[in-house]
Amino acid sequence: MSTEANRATLVAIHDGLSRSDSRAFLDAMAEDFSWIMIGTTDWSGAYRGKATVRKELLRPLMKRFKSYRNAPERIIVDGDWAAVQCRGDAETVDGKRYDNTYCWVYRFRDGLIVELTEYMDTQLVIEALGPFERAGAQ
Repeated sequence: MSTEANRATLVAIHDGLSRSDSRAFLDAMAEDFSWIMIGTTDWSGAYRGKATVRKELLRPLMKRFKSYRNAPERIIVDGDWAAVQCRGDAETVDGKRYDNTYCWVYRFRDGLIVELTEYMDTQLVIEALGPFERAGAQ
């Protein structure tokens, strides 16, 4: 796909996320999509496969939020690679603010996202979200 098509996909994704609507984001994920969260927190690591990302990362994560929005500040696209600087606007179910700043680096293949590497304030993750209990953990 072209730089322009990938940019349009990211604009639609982040327009939706800025309104708490993740449909465009989920629709743009390839079945072999991977989400890599940098750092050494309980949340850090690689989640591989769209179904795994949804089940083992997004569902438990979104259960922690009363509200979550993510607005883009800058979108840079070069062919199948893109970087989006964005800012969260979120409140946890415990009433803590989680207004993280991010740089999401995307890799596209055939118009779908196959990889997202997320750079963020990992200290805020620890302070606001606490430890991550992985799906299936007792």
